[in-house]
Amino acid sequence: MIFAWIGAALIGLSLGLLGSGGSILTVPVLVYLVGEPEKLAIAESLAIVGGISLIGAIPYALKRQIDWRSVLWFGIPGVVGTFLGAALSVYLSGVVQLLLFAVVMLLAAIMMFRPQRGEVQAAHPRSPLKIGLEGLGVGVLTGLVGVGGGFLIIPALVLLGGLPMGLAVGTSLTIITLNSATGFFKHLNTLESPGLHWNLIMMFTVIGILGSFLGARLGKKVSNESLKRGFAGFLVVMGLYVLATNVPKVLSPPVAAQAHLGH
Repeated sequence: MIFAWIGAALIGLSLGLLGSGGSILTVPVLVYLVGEPEKLAIAESLAIVGGISLIGAIPYALKRQIDWRSVLWFGIPGVVGTFLGAALSVYLSGVVQLLLFAVVMLLAAIMMFRPQRGEVQAAHPRSPLKIGLEGLGVGVLTGLVGVGGGFLIIPALVLLGGLPMGLAVGTSLTIITLNSATGFFKHLNTLESPGLHWNLIMMFTVIGILGSFLGARLGKKVSNESLKRGFAGFLVVMGLYVLATNVPKVLSPPVAAQAHLGH
């Protein structure tokens, strides 16, 4: 279990260091280090990500570094998308959800490898329609695979919403909190046998919060661009591993079915 706690600390550290990306580790840590079933891991991930994001957003709210108009433009379509994604997840097996998750990890890595151009374009006029559509898309992803989507939300707020990075991070954390809460409660209704491990959720959330505070302190002393590239490389390795372990399960379902019938 020690590896699971290390995984929880990494989730918080990456959130504190990068402002996003930590939640994308939660499902793999729960599945591969804790041994949770895929669908249960996705529901628990949403609770953990939502808790960490909520606590992380509070300092930004106190400093008035949250753009509530963007929360509405991005957040309301995001909540709708999350509800739809969680409802759609009922029709997908846990293995297929993990495959989708692997694709999201590789997409996040690509986004992180790209050079940061947000500050240059932050003065562009806002586009509520584009922000709403991206919010809907990120919400569907959140509901389907349990990822917060900060790696997509922050660029959208900066490039489409015209927000400076100082406002984008707090606004992103608020949106992730709303999406995660919506997805979690919807998944509670769709799980065949809830059986949530609340002690695990609480421990991961607390360790993740402490890790995020530590990460925020360390982030002032380390090159952000180097960190992003290192984390992106880690995501590529993890994404390929998740693909390698789940593609065979999708390609040979008859074998699993026969084994099931033999019991």
